[in-house]
Amino acid sequence: MPLHQLPGEILLQIFGYLSVADKHRVRATCIHLKEFVDCGLLWKDWTPVLNSFKRYNCDFWKLLRRRKISQVVMRSRTAKDWQLLAWYLPSLTTLVMDETSNEIFDSLKNFCQLKHLAVRGSCSYVSLNGFTLPQAERLTHLSICNVFFNTGSEHLISALAVFRNLKSLVCHSIDKNADLSKVIYSILCCFPQLKHLSWSCSPTKGAFRVPSPLPLENPHPLSSLELDEFHDSLSPDVMKLMPNLDSLVLRCNNDLCPDFFSKSLLIWLRGLHRLSSLAISSGPRVYIYADAIPSSVRTLTFCHEVISLLDIVSFARRLTNLVHLHVDTRSSYLDELPAHVPQLFPNLQIISIRGENVLEEDFLDLHNMADLKYVEMLDSWPELPELAAKFHELTDSRILIRTSQQIDNLDCQCYRNGLTFHRLTSKNIFE
Repeated sequence: MPLHQLPGEILLQIFGYLSVADKHRVRATCIHLKEFVDCGLLWKDWTPVLNSFKRYNCDFWKLLRRRKISQVVMRSRTAKDWQLLAWYLPSLTTLVMDETSNEIFDSLKNFCQLKHLAVRGSCSYVSLNGFTLPQAERLTHLSICNVFFNTGSEHLISALAVFRNLKSLVCHSIDKNADLSKVIYSILCCFPQLKHLSWSCSPTKGAFRVPSPLPLENPHPLSSLELDEFHDSLSPDVMKLMPNLDSLVLRCNNDLCPDFFSKSLLIWLRGLHRLSSLAISSGPRVYIYADAIPSSVRTLTFCHEVISLLDIVSFARRLTNLVHLHVDTRSSYLDELPAHVPQLFPNLQIISIRGENVLEEDFLDLHNMADLKYVEMLDSWPELPELAAKFHELTDSRILIRTSQQIDNLDCQCYRNGLTFHRLTSKNIFE
């Protein structure tokens, strides 16, 4: 039976595994497959990056509409290009603005269906006055990275408060001079439905005008919090407003006082009874706060210059049901970790480590772990493919080895620079 005569459900499943390049190759084979490959179901997760508008003709825009493209990355600062985008794709629900200006901000009023908006970078100071949408209540996800506003930081959250229905707010590398506790408190007050918050902290304390909603009397439903360049200025009173956290990421400032981990933060961690994912980068040695890590944690990530087996053992007794362990260190003290993993974490399903200096025998012994599904390599070396082939043969494809390589186009530049290290997606070496 010719390929194009197969039932549509089967073709969708087959073509769903293809890369964008492979889909285009299949599309070029015959008119029947060309029409089928352009089905919107095969492109729902694809994000085109638009820049050279002179190359885009009417057929190009018709193709995007046929594929029901709902999200794009825009890398043009020309007002005419933004007018064309609004004309041909007015129903976009996700829009990423690479490089922005006051004029481009004004173009947002042409996209009435926006739910997700990401603003990355500004070549000059921009005004918050133009940062408006025709239906602000539709916006549920907002990301602002490396944008410099011409008004003081005390007005930033007040200006964003028009987006009352935000469920996710990301603010990185913004020109600010604010007290972290007051910033977070203001955000929690302004966005009652917020589930995810990612904020780049500033160690400099300054005046910050708290907006004037009613004071928070009940805990906020925030479930995911990321703090980059975290320091020790977070008030215990603000910590108490976030007891429902399911995920916490702290990229600590190198100047963070170790005593802070033995006081405020330890108390906070011990009170997060629903926490299932914890990621900490830099800061004091792990054993200092290991006893405060909630036993509910199933995914644990550490990124430190120095981590020893002592650090790992210090929390292993509390986290016997750990599912994913991610340890990123260049320290030679942890080369023996794979040899101890089966005893320390018998229920582990994913382990992410650097493996260049790990003994081959210790690495291959991981195949005896009954629940292990993935070994993620955070580094690469010439012998890795050969080692992976031996491991693949031992496990008969039951356990996959993968490497961290790909990053989502929708993520901001901070993720690409590794500031929020756990956002890397992976690709498999063997499947």
